[in-house]
Amino acid sequence: MNSKILETLEFDRIKGQLAQYLVSAAGHRELTQLVPQTDYEAVKELLTETTDGADILRLEDGIPIPQLADIKPQLKRLKIKANLNGTELAQITKVLQTSMSVKNFFDQMREKKIKLRVLTTQVDRLVTIPSITQRLVRSIDPDGRINDEASAKLHGIRQLITQTETEIHQQMERYTRGKNAKYLSDPIVTMRNDCYVIPVIARYRNKFGGVVHDQSASGQTLYIEPAAVVETNNRLRQAQIEERQEMQRVLIELSQMIAPYRHDIGQNEAILGHLDFINAKARWAHDTKATLPLLSKENHVSLRKARHPLIDPRRVVTNDIKIGEDYQAIIITGPNTGGKTITLKTLGIIQLMGQSGLFIPAEEGSTIGIFDNVFADIGDEQSLEQNLSTFSGHMDGVKAILEQITSRSIVLLDELGAGTDPKEGAALAMAILDNIGSKGTMVVITTHYPELKVYGYDRAKTINASMEFDQETLKPTYKLLLGIPGRSNGLEIAQRLGINPQVIDEARTFVSDDSQDLNNMIGDLVEQRKKAREESERLAKLVAKNEKVQRDLDEKLTRFNEQRDKLYEQARSKANHQVSMAKKKADRIIHHLRQLEVQQGGNVKENELIDAQGQLNALHRDNPRLQHNSVLQRAKQKHDLHKGDAVLVKSYGQYGELLSKRGNHKWEVQIGILKMEIDENNLEKVAKKDLPREKDAMRRPRAAVRTTQTRKTSARLDLRGHRYEQAMSELSNFIDHALLNNLSTVTIIHGKGTGALRKGTQQYLQSNPRVKSFSYASPNAGGDGATIVNL
Repeated sequence: MNSKILETLEFDRIKGQLAQYLVSAAGHRELTQLVPQTDYEAVKELLTETTDGADILRLEDGIPIPQLADIKPQLKRLKIKANLNGTELAQITKVLQTSMSVKNFFDQMREKKIKLRVLTTQVDRLVTIPSITQRLVRSIDPDGRINDEASAKLHGIRQLITQTETEIHQQMERYTRGKNAKYLSDPIVTMRNDCYVIPVIARYRNKFGGVVHDQSASGQTLYIEPAAVVETNNRLRQAQIEERQEMQRVLIELSQMIAPYRHDIGQNEAILGHLDFINAKARWAHDTKATLPLLSKENHVSLRKARHPLIDPRRVVTNDIKIGEDYQAIIITGPNTGGKTITLKTLGIIQLMGQSGLFIPAEEGSTIGIFDNVFADIGDEQSLEQNLSTFSGHMDGVKAILEQITSRSIVLLDELGAGTDPKEGAALAMAILDNIGSKGTMVVITTHYPELKVYGYDRAKTINASMEFDQETLKPTYKLLLGIPGRSNGLEIAQRLGINPQVIDEARTFVSDDSQDLNNMIGDLVEQRKKAREESERLAKLVAKNEKVQRDLDEKLTRFNEQRDKLYEQARSKANHQVSMAKKKADRIIHHLRQLEVQQGGNVKENELIDAQGQLNALHRDNPRLQHNSVLQRAKQKHDLHKGDAVLVKSYGQYGELLSKRGNHKWEVQIGILKMEIDENNLEKVAKKDLPREKDAMRRPRAAVRTTQTRKTSARLDLRGHRYEQAMSELSNFIDHALLNNLSTVTIIHGKGTGALRKGTQQYLQSNPRVKSFSYASPNAGGDGATIVNL
């Protein structure tokens, strides 16, 4: 790829945007070397890496890479067996630590079943040295300071230094706080020549003896090391010398330890820099809303709503640009300031970005080619006095381009043939286009020459285009119109700017009728194209809206059908259960009737018993006649329960009143003085008028009543192994049965486990007013795995 195109299209400004996202010196080095690639597989690999980076950014917020310094100089010094200082070792340590953390990060992604395309292979090349990394981390702080744990000797020396400094301070305090403080100009301890000293008034120097290390500017204060602390200060200096020697020894040892791994460390730095660069590309793509381009081996370019990446996103106008499949040359005509040059630059810079492995500022589904070179001759307009030099400069550029192009190149030419006589310039432009076309090279040019409009219409694989102008405001919309040549609006613009109407009218007489007709035809085409585009955009929005509504309706219908089937199945199961319970009760009644027949000699016909049992068996839901079955209708009415209804509790043979619903299938029932939670399958609705009256009950002669216990009630309930909801339901039923059977003490075995059953049991017992007290069982009876309840 020629270097001039990178400068012309300001590729370095794109790289400057990427640089803001980099955190490593190696990443910056890779960005510096970034250039567009011309090999299809190489570009595909680069874009695949960026796609992996975008996936990681979306799922895991990017690859965790911290700030990493440039360690190439350190590695070179290790090569010549030089010793590194603490800061240099800390920088290498950070690279080794990051290598380990990045490998762990990708291992965790594998555990999460996150599949990547190519980055995993690159990460596998990272070399981790856990033992050396740990030794470096233990020995060197991130700021380069050598830790106490770097060696046992260094640890001991620093402890000695600390103790000696403490001893010196204690000795010095006798001078700053005692009776000698009056001889000091300031009661403080300070440092001079690495020694602890005190500021003594000059005339009292003989009071302390020792060594004078410094004096004030006025000479009134002497900084004296008292004789009493000279020895201690000497010991401190000796310890500090030993500390420096040991630190130097540690640095030499650590440098020699990592020297054999300098190649692996250098490779790690390069890999981490590459991952950092991929991170930067992904973050830049996310922030600029760039998308992954498709690649065309045939160099068919199709950009959807492409925008220039260096223009403010709030102001930039998007355009659809196509070339390569139906035509290989585009001629963009029209007046200045309409956006022709920006269109050329947009196409060029997007190609350079895509071939560099970057996502492109266009909508998803856009396609780029893989060109061996992108050539451009784009220059700003110059003054009239410079026209000759401008034309010559353009021709030099075109000459160089024509000498280098191939069938896999693309050429961008701005104002081709400008700066000379219009007729000659137009003729030259057409000849240059023919030469480019003969080599199979794609080309996009901009021009003012009307002759090229006819050229674009007549030539094969060539199409006219223009930048849209609003006919009412005579202002550009910066929209590219493929297939429509540009219309000259010079006279209209001049008129709008206030030029004398007579001048405008006279100018129109100089324009040929053919030109006027052509301009009018182009104007009509532009207006029709604008209306067609607006209608297409409106219909596209309407279709998108309808498709969304349709998807929502389909989803709601699916959910409705699933819920309907689920409710139907639940209802049928519940009905079958109720009928099954009724059938069992009927069997018991029939059995009882047979016993009566035997005992009392009653005349109960067998066929009547069979008919009654057959009617009950037919109550199952899968019989279609159930909808009109009067027996089932009456059974359903008995189970249509509401608050305040009178009910029969079938398992107890007692009547009660519904107080409130508890959950989906349970009711709180008032039975005499008791309030109980009963499953609705155990309830049967009765009319209040059918309830036995209290006076009638008192008048009736009391008959012997035999109570049949419906549940074998034990004084122990074992909840272990039960789910929480099931356990709480069984506990409620157990307490109710215990109260009905006059049990005063019961035991609840809930186990220890997670404590959920134990906590739930105690909460229920606290809320039940019929429970007098409860406590854990004795240690030999289960301890806190069982609860004793007093009712």
